[in-house]
Amino acid sequence: MAGTNSSEIRIAGVGRLYVAPADTDLPTTFSSDTATDWTGWKNLGFTSGEGVTFSKKDKLEPVDVWQAVSPVHFVYSDRDLTLKFSLLQFNEDTLPFFMGGGGVTAVGTGTGVYQYDIADRPYADVRALGLEFTDVRASDGTTPVTYRFGIPRGQVTAADDIKLARKSPAQLGITFTAMASGDGTALASFVMKDASYAAS
Repeated sequence: MAGTNSSEIRIAGVGRLYVAPADTDLPTTFSSDTATDWTGWKNLGFTSGEGVTFSKKDKLEPVDVWQAVSPVHFVYSDRDLTLKFSLLQFNEDTLPFFMGGGGVTAVGTGTGVYQYDIADRPYADVRALGLEFTDVRASDGTTPVTYRFGIPRGQVTAADDIKLARKSPAQLGITFTAMASGDGTALASFVMKDASYAAS
């Protein structure tokens, strides 16, 4: 709806992050059981209070001509779509995701000891990443709205330093970058349960 409307302001007060094998479809069913909607995805658990930083950067190259001092055209040369966040839980899903793939193995039988090996060189670890957050419409304060954002193919392209300290939790800071599939499918998608998008 055009014009000023406070019901269209969105605050991502509560959100979740999910990871799945590459090309897993973003769920479009919104039921009362979120876990059922995200079947096939793994919940990455608690994240830091800063939430998720969404970044889309397009690089344009100007076309300059002798007859003008300003560009007469622009050519798109790059698109960079990233999500940046910090995971607070350490487990068999989050640590390999942060480190770039591989898996956790048990040491012995019934020992309660596990091992994760970091490869001697980086390998491609392509995954699907999903995000969901909920809010309520400001007009009545009760009607929920839910947003989902999914990257079907991408990988961790930057990992922050892990700080081990006495007064703060260790965090797995991740930058996840979308990758094109090459077949013309979407780089990423939004799916919303939000009446604001209904045609008026």
